[in-house]
Amino acid sequence: MTSEESLRTIGMWVGITVTSSGLRRLRPTAEQAQAELRKAINYFQHNCERMRYAEFHRCLSFIGSGVIEAGCKTIVGQRLKRSGMRWSVGGANAIIALRCAELSGRWEEFWEMRAAS
Repeated sequence: MTSEESLRTIGMWVGITVTSSGLRRLRPTAEQAQAELRKAINYFQHNCERMRYAEFHRCLSFIGSGVIEAGCKTIVGQRLKRSGMRWSVGGANAIIALRCAELSGRWEEFWEMRAAS
């Protein structure tokens, strides 16, 4: 498969159309640029399964990290970062586990699992 074919295939995977004029702009002119392009193509070829953005978008899946970061801020930050609070790693982990169980609606399941272990 040529570099051009690889880029067109990658474009199809991520839900974009790669045009000839766009490819001409990507064509490297120096050895270093060729190495970088090969590196990028290799990255896309080996990570394409995680880059199905068009499919994720159709399924209404979140692609960016913002939703996760906001969740962490809500679950962790609002409880552990109150004024004057100090936590050991073990204590913080325990509180986070309790908050996650409560906020995910798995409070009973959490305690059943703890009792069984």
